Amino acid sequence: MEQEFEERESDIKESLQRFERMLAGTEVQFFDLDIYEQMVEHYMEQGDLDKAMKAAEAGLENFPYSLELMLDKAQLLANNGNFEESLALLDRAALFNPKDPDVQYMTGTVLNLSGNYEQSVQVLEEMLETADEKDDIYFQIGQSYQNWGKYDKAIENYKQSIDHNINNENALYELAFCLDLLGELENSLEYYQQLIDRDPFSHNAWYNIGIAYSKLNRFQEAANAYDYATLIKDDFASAYFNLGNTYMNLAQFDKAEEAYRSTLKHEEATPETYCYLGASLEKQSRFAEAMNKYRDAIRLDNMWDEGYYGIGSCLSEMGKWHEAIPFLRKAIGLNNQNAEYWLVLAETEYKLGNSISCIEAFEKAVEIEPANAEIYLQWSLVMFDQGNFVRANEIVQTGIDELPREADLYYRSAVYLIHAGYYREALINLEAGLALNYDRHIQLFDFFPELEKQKALYKIIEQYRK
Repeated sequence: MEQEFEERESDIKESLQRFERMLAGTEVQFFDLDIYEQMVEHYMEQGDLDKAMKAAEAGLENFPYSLELMLDKAQLLANNGNFEESLALLDRAALFNPKDPDVQYMTGTVLNLSGNYEQSVQVLEEMLETADEKDDIYFQIGQSYQNWGKYDKAIENYKQSIDHNINNENALYELAFCLDLLGELENSLEYYQQLIDRDPFSHNAWYNIGIAYSKLNRFQEAANAYDYATLIKDDFASAYFNLGNTYMNLAQFDKAEEAYRSTLKHEEATPETYCYLGASLEKQSRFAEAMNKYRDAIRLDNMWDEGYYGIGSCLSEMGKWHEAIPFLRKAIGLNNQNAEYWLVLAETEYKLGNSISCIEAFEKAVEIEPANAEIYLQWSLVMFDQGNFVRANEIVQTGIDELPREADLYYRSAVYLIHAGYYREALINLEAGLALNYDRHIQLFDFFPELEKQKALYKIIEQYRK
């Protein structure tokens, strides 16, 4: 058996070499139909769609009624956005192969891609009458409705798909997306629980209720669900990866590290996984190990901005600010629309005493992400440290204009105004912070260690005690 496989591999390799010599114009070649089909499949798997198309066209010149080659060419045309040509070819295929399910299915798919959603649904629904396995058809109908903007109908069809096959991962994923889009995830938990009750050993059911819990920020329940999924399927890389993300949100960084390492055991390493693992190590202050993982990410893809940022962030946290700057600048050069990169650069430039570069970086961070309270807090703190209390307050007031429900900004404004001598305005901001989130007043102790001695402040805080 192994010998036969090796012989087939050798034959297709030789055929590919002959075909490429033919494309170069050095030889005229002829191949059997199955060889043409294998060559098209090979090139499509390799992502060489141009040669795949040439192989399909060459095959159809010799075997004009080959259904497999017509389907391959139709798919390639659709991939290139040539929907009319693709549909015309599928119509031709249908003439010779009436009611062939593959032709119907691809026709429905291409109609969806071309924006003809109603026709797509009609073609696919006709298939349901005779199809034995319906889950993929319901899924594709759901895709058409989703692209059409009819999310309720998409949800109905995704549920039908899952009803026929509880492990249809695509349907489960798209269902969660549509439910989240409509704000229906909370109401859908009962549905996901029903899937688990129906098949308690469905790793996908546990995985998807985990996704629902994650999107609802119910991270402990999400972690439990992902954990069950990995117990049922111990090589479930996606579940380990999501489990790692969930533990990061729970600030359980050692458990996150373990989950990311399990991900790497069960799937090919990616720059993304290395960076997430690096982040879990960085959060544990294991900076040297974290940088090694970020470097692993860059080795896989030297344009992976998160890897450079990770190294720069670690170096900055280690106090190696001069060394951090080139890595942070490299990350920004690759992706200048990430506010976090600019924020860490700003803080690092400040440590080096580069005031102008520091302010420019803060300004850029705010421009990119004006609804990020942390930027205003960090930027204003720089001004506060320099004794510029009025400017510090102006920065947080800009933040308050953007985020009028963010208690931390009001507390910080109160701090700066007190230091600037504007007590009345400070008390107004303090009261606003207390009304929004009383418990967050604890941060005032960082600026006034002997808060009890600040009688006016303490009296107001006590008034808001619940």
